Amino acid sequence: MPFVIWFTGIPASGKSTIAKAVEDRLKRMGLKVERLESDSLRKILTPRPQYTEEERDWFYGVIAWLAYLLYRNDVNVLIDATAHKAMYREKARQLIGKDFIEVYVKCPIEIAMKRDTKGLYKKALEGIIKTLPGLQVPYEEPVSPDIVLDTSVESVEDCAEKVLTLLRRRGYLPNTRLL
Repeated sequence: MPFVIWFTGIPASGKSTIAKAVEDRLKRMGLKVERLESDSLRKILTPRPQYTEEERDWFYGVIAWLAYLLYRNDVNVLIDATAHKAMYREKARQLIGKDFIEVYVKCPIEIAMKRDTKGLYKKALEGIIKTLPGLQVPYEEPVSPDIVLDTSVESVEDCAEKVLTLLRRRGYLPNTRLL
């Protein structure tokens, strides 16, 4: 029984790092898993992104559809993408149904700004970027995520283990723990 997990949060909250850690653990367990990383997908789908509302609506719709295609072919999917509007994540939930899991990677913006390796916040503050979620455009926090990971106090390892524990509780993984 496959699942789709959407890791959402503001830029530099830790989505990609945690999704990669979960992916590595799932692959060591022998599971078929594909990670849809928004940064990688943008290079292919929107090589010169404008980050307009229309482009974002289309882009996140494509991510939801790709996840659905993989899911219906028995591939477990991890999505790490900001998806600053709840409707983007809801579209995926509607396509996937009961096997959709929303993970809110929560992080205060001050901490995200300090750990921002891509320099997005600096560019936004300089006016180079005009629509950075959480700073220049609203980030709609999940109302009832399946799990909240607070990366300001939890380590990557602890966050990954919390996700695996949730998967075990829901019957997607055996109850044995793999470290």
